[in-house]
Amino acid sequence: MLNDNSYKGKKIHTRNMEISTYEYDEKHIVVEGKLKEDILIPIYISGKKRQPHTIHHMVIQMFIECSSLTIKDIKVEMPGIPYDECMETTDSLDGVKGLKIAPGFTSKVIKILGENKRCLHLKTLLLAIAPTVMQGYWTFNARKPRGGVVSPDVLDNYLIDTCWVWRKDGSRSKHLMKKID
Repeated sequence: MLNDNSYKGKKIHTRNMEISTYEYDEKHIVVEGKLKEDILIPIYISGKKRQPHTIHHMVIQMFIECSSLTIKDIKVEMPGIPYDECMETTDSLDGVKGLKIAPGFTSKVIKILGENKRCLHLKTLLLAIAPTVMQGYWTFNARKPRGGVVSPDVLDNYLIDTCWVWRKDGSRSKHLMKKID
């Protein structure tokens, strides 16, 4: 059924996320995530026809301290929302300030966001941003020649066993650990 692409009719909906990392200074990065969701066909809401439109457009910016991977500040913008009441959730992510991007981050976020007003779209975007912080951090550290020194603790917590290539008993991990020893 899905192998022949015959299922592809007219595209009616898209949800896209874009996550970017920016240098801030020598000790910080800013990671920005954007979620944009578009209805691509006319739809009916409460019996009224609505033309194609952006239903959600949200932006999260996180100010990250690189030495500890701690969220020092977080900002939410909502340039496109379906209801005015959605704006009441712009401070719903304030509880993640001070958290480290580290193992257990997702469960902490779920707990924090379960305790106050919440928005599934902001939570989805935040949880997509978190692993990207690590890629931005690696890129930030690799932008200058330093010999690629990374502590074994960072490797254990943020790289080893995060994917098939970086499995503990894999050739990549073994090669990297030899370079550190």
